[in-house]
Amino acid sequence: QVPLVESGGGLVQAGDSLRLSCAASGRTFSNYVMGWFRLAPGKEREFVAGINRNGDKTTYADSVKGRFTISRDNARNTVYLQMNALKPEDTAVYYCAAAASLSTQAIYNRDYNYRYWGQGTQVTVSS
Repeated sequence: QVPLVESGGGLVQAGDSLRLSCAASGRTFSNYVMGWFRLAPGKEREFVAGINRNGDKTTYADSVKGRFTISRDNARNTVYLQMNALKPEDTAVYYCAAAASLSTQAIYNRDYNYRYWGQGTQVTVSS
């Protein structure tokens, strides 16, 4: 089990920034590929960003590329999502997810690759 707890969501205006954090329990955080997903009302869960175990490879959905940055601090068992230039269409519940991997190069953008999920944090962007 890898308990994940997200924080940092809130209500902001379009153009503002937020940083989400996801804290993991356990001593093997560096063994997990991490990802961020989001779920908006009436829509399917959407991949947002992913990062490999070492933190030197990242991938993003086209809708957030250039605005969002995923990073991780393995010493703090935490993954972050820096969100800049927020838009109303970014409004959603944001979830972090973890996937165990033997490869330090692996990075995933599909939800079925991830086994462990946080409870989510709400991000609301007003126009």
